[in-house]
Amino acid sequence: MKHYNVKYYNKLATIFLAILMASLLGCASTATKEGTGEYLDSTVITTKVKAAIFNEPTLKTFEINVETFKGVVQLSGFVNSQADIDKAVEIVQQIKGVKSVKNDMKLK
Repeated sequence: MKHYNVKYYNKLATIFLAILMASLLGCASTATKEGTGEYLDSTVITTKVKAAIFNEPTLKTFEINVETFKGVVQLSGFVNSQADIDKAVEIVQQIKGVKSVKNDMKLK
């Protein structure tokens, strides 16, 4: 009877470990997909970037779109001048956690 219980618990432990490993691998990042922690980091960076751009009185924040993936911030949208583009990029580069800035902004 005890031998049966040991086999049962071993099978149960194996199933539990398989489920645990599958869930951990589901949260892992790949080249095209962020892991859970990276996603949260990107969300925080995006929020900081939007706030910094919003606090810059010379920029019209509704015309600049911000996306972040693994620390790379992509700026897109239409702005009035090259000075606005330069200022936005400069602001973003100063934010902690930003690895690089991809500038896809266009002049109106």
